Amino acid sequence: MNKILASFVLATLTTSAFAQSSTNSPYSQFGLGDLTDQSVGFNKGMNGVGLAMRRGNEVNPMNPASYSSIDSLTMLFDAGLSGQITNFNENGTKMNGKSGGFDYVVGSFRAWKNVGISFGVLPYSNIGYNYSQTETLNDQDKTKMKTTYEGDGGMHQLFVGTGIKLFKPLSIGANLSYFWGTYNRTMSSSSSASNVSTMQMTYGADVNNYKLDLGMQLELPLSKQDQLTLGAIWSIGHSLKSDAELSIINSNSSISKADTTTYSVGNALSLPTAYGVGIAYSHSNNLRIGADLTMQKWGKIDTPVFDTKTNTYALKSGQLKDSYRLNIGGEWTPRPMGRKFLDRVRYRAGVGMATPYYYINGQEGPKELSASIGFGIPIMNGYNNRSILNISGQFVRRSADNMIKESMFRLNIGLTFNERWFAKWKVE
Repeated sequence: MNKILASFVLATLTTSAFAQSSTNSPYSQFGLGDLTDQSVGFNKGMNGVGLAMRRGNEVNPMNPASYSSIDSLTMLFDAGLSGQITNFNENGTKMNGKSGGFDYVVGSFRAWKNVGISFGVLPYSNIGYNYSQTETLNDQDKTKMKTTYEGDGGMHQLFVGTGIKLFKPLSIGANLSYFWGTYNRTMSSSSSASNVSTMQMTYGADVNNYKLDLGMQLELPLSKQDQLTLGAIWSIGHSLKSDAELSIINSNSSISKADTTTYSVGNALSLPTAYGVGIAYSHSNNLRIGADLTMQKWGKIDTPVFDTKTNTYALKSGQLKDSYRLNIGGEWTPRPMGRKFLDRVRYRAGVGMATPYYYINGQEGPKELSASIGFGIPIMNGYNNRSILNISGQFVRRSADNMIKESMFRLNIGLTFNERWFAKWKVE
C-alpha cells in the first residue's frame, strides 16, 4: 500500500507541472481551447480508438469500465510526451510552428477480485497562439493599425477511477476528476499615428471544479479465440461555477492618459454532456480492431461575449455547436510469444474525422481529418514482454472555406511500465 500511495503522489506532483501539451493553433482561442481525448500510448497509435478496448496489461482511461480487466499481480504506469510541427496556410501565405510537452501520466492496479483502480493526470484542452494582422485605415494619412492576438492556458484533469465486473460479461466504471485550469486571451491594437488611441482587451478565467465520467463494457465471446466487446461512456455536463473577467484599457500616448473598464460574468463556463459508443473485435492476442463514435453537446452551452454596440459583456447562445468524432483503428502482433523481436512488436494504425464545436463569425469552424501509425515495442525479455515502449505518428488536417488551413504532424512517445508488485514468493 505504501508503494501505491507513493506512486500516486509522484505521478500527481510530476504531471501537475507538465500535464499540458502545448499548441500554437489560432483556433485554440475559441471555447475552452483545442480539446484532447483521453487516449494514452497504445490508443494513440490507433488514432485514439479505445471505448471498447480492454486488456489486463494496459491502462485505458477512455472507458473506466476497462479497469476491471487489470491483472491481479501487476502495477501499471503509463507516461507520455508529444511534439508537433504545424504548417499554416492562409491564402497562399505559409508558415510553420513547433510545440510540444509532457502529455499524461496514469497508473492502475487491481484492488480486489474484479475491481480495478486507476489514477493520474490527463489534459482536457490546450490554449496557445500568437499572431497579428495589419490594416490601413481610410484616412488622409493612411494610418496603419496593427492588431495582435495572444493566448495561453488550458484545462486539466486529476482523476481517480474504478472499474467493477458485475458479472462475467458486464463491467461498469467511473472516473472522478478534479478539473482545473486557466485561460488568458489578449487582443491589443496600436497604430502608426501618435494621436490615435490604442486599446487592449484581456479575457481571463480560473477554473476549480469537478468532472464525472461513467463507462460500461460488455464482453461477447464468439469462440475460444474470438471476442466482441461493446463499450459506452457518458460524461455529465454541468456549470463550472467560474467567473469570466474582461479588462479593457484605452490609452493615448500624446496625452499620457489611460482608461480601464472591467467587466465580469458569473457562472460563465460549463462542461457539455458527452456520449460515446464503441465496438472492438479481438482474435487471441494477435489482432484487435475497433471503432468509436463520440458526441459532445456544446450547442446547449452559452459563452461570454463582449458586444461592442452596447458595451456589455454577457452570456450569449449560438456561439458553440454539437461536435462529433469518429475513429477507426487496429493493432496486429504477428506472434506475441515468438522468438523473433519483430514478431513481438505491436503494429498499429487508425483513421478518423471530427467536426468543430464552435462558430467563427457565424461560420462553422474547420473540420478535421486524421490518420496515425504506431508501434508497441516490448522492452522486457522475450517471454514476459511486460513493459512496452509506445511510439506513434499522427497526421492531422484542419480546413474550412476562407479560413486558415492547418497541416500537423504529431509524434507521441509513451512508456507502459508493467511491474509485478503483488506476487508472493514461496521458498521450500
